Amino acid sequence: MKEAEVNHDETLYQFDDEFRNTISTVDAEGKRVWLYPKKPTGVHHRWRVALSILFLALLFTGPFIRMNGHPFILFNIFERKFILFGQVFWPQDFFLLALSAITFFVFVILFTVAFGRIWCGWACPQTLFMEMVFRKIEYWLEGDANNARKLKAAPMTFNKAARNIFKHFLFILISVSIAHTVMAYLIGIDEVEKIITQSPTEHIAGFLGLTAFSVIFYGVYARFREQACTVVCPYGRLQSVLLVKDSILVAYDWLRGEPRSKLKKSQPQQEKHGDCIDCKLCVHVCPTGIDIRNGTQLECVNCTACIDACDDVMVKINKPKGLIRYASYNSIKDGKVKLFTPRVAGYSVVLIALLSLLSFFIFTRADIEMTALKAPGTLYSKTDDGQITNLYNIEFINKTFKDVPLELKIESPAGATFMRVGGPEIVVPKEGILKGLYMIKLPPELITSTKTIVQLGVYENGKKIITNKVKFIGPLKKRI
Repeated sequence: MKEAEVNHDETLYQFDDEFRNTISTVDAEGKRVWLYPKKPTGVHHRWRVALSILFLALLFTGPFIRMNGHPFILFNIFERKFILFGQVFWPQDFFLLALSAITFFVFVILFTVAFGRIWCGWACPQTLFMEMVFRKIEYWLEGDANNARKLKAAPMTFNKAARNIFKHFLFILISVSIAHTVMAYLIGIDEVEKIITQSPTEHIAGFLGLTAFSVIFYGVYARFREQACTVVCPYGRLQSVLLVKDSILVAYDWLRGEPRSKLKKSQPQQEKHGDCIDCKLCVHVCPTGIDIRNGTQLECVNCTACIDACDDVMVKINKPKGLIRYASYNSIKDGKVKLFTPRVAGYSVVLIALLSLLSFFIFTRADIEMTALKAPGTLYSKTDDGQITNLYNIEFINKTFKDVPLELKIESPAGATFMRVGGPEIVVPKEGILKGLYMIKLPPELITSTKTIVQLGVYENGKKIITNKVKFIGPLKKRI
């Protein structure tokens, strides 16, 4: 291994530089290195447990929450139907979903610039399930890291086989539960209930989807594990582009900790040593197997396990806590925390602008939409009483959960009339579309150009909700 010497404010220390060329989950021959992180304890871990319970409770209860008899949240990509906080969005509202995605992306960028990868350690479903559910089951059945390693290396016995079978039975059970929950967010809890209670042949697509989700989740949490964060997830690579020296993240205070030395009962007074006693507990508790003392690394998910482990050691050796803590590079080097940087300010302005625009579109969004187009292949015709007629295809879209009766009126020009082919009644079905063929009549004297503008008004319970304009084609009067 090569080593590098770095001088920070006359503090000389050495660190292992090989971490830049390898990852902790793969050995020199390219084989998987199975990690056995030490069981974390401490203040930060207790906070993470509490938040994880809250987030997981919200995740599993979300599909059961209803508003006016409909899901509170639904992401039905198959029918292109989305319900957010009780409001339904259709393909016609795609620009809102696109704007929401851009807004969320900018929020992630801003949050990463300011606080690093804190999302991964505290709120990401992958980390929540891996560290707070599946890993907890392993600690319960196999013990802490050393006991788990010994059990893995031990010959197969009835006790070992029983533990493994029961562990993977629980893993499969939880994976199936996660799969059903995810499917409920996609197609609704009612459809999932039908898939469960009825024959698989009646819902073959849904049954195959649930099976595929279950297999994927089991594979991720039972086998793939932390590699989902260190190898697959693009967010780890994204943070290396977004982080700056003022970003707050889990960091090792090299000025205070270096040079490292093993703890001894008696040390010569002339030797100067840092607070780090090189116990490597920060490495042993890391769920991705890195050494935080090497600096910021894309594998770090800011889970704070190393903070709790180091604080516990500092207490035992009568040193102040915080050798590893939430800090920025500049705050450690200069002793000053600067969170609101020009980059943070710039992203904040962009985010506020996007949120304002998104809020405007959402609050001004109409529940009923109308599209009026000239019937293809038609120009105009003349009736027996001399009036000019045009045919239009008019489509009404109802984005609500109830049938809506409407009334269509011609606002201008005065004297124009219309007729709906198939009957005058207009009732747009809930979450549906109503199409109709309409005939508009204009007296010849009202036609002032080849394309006269006709303004239509749509009324619901006597209140005008939509105004639309169509072009009326007709002959011009012959000038004498």
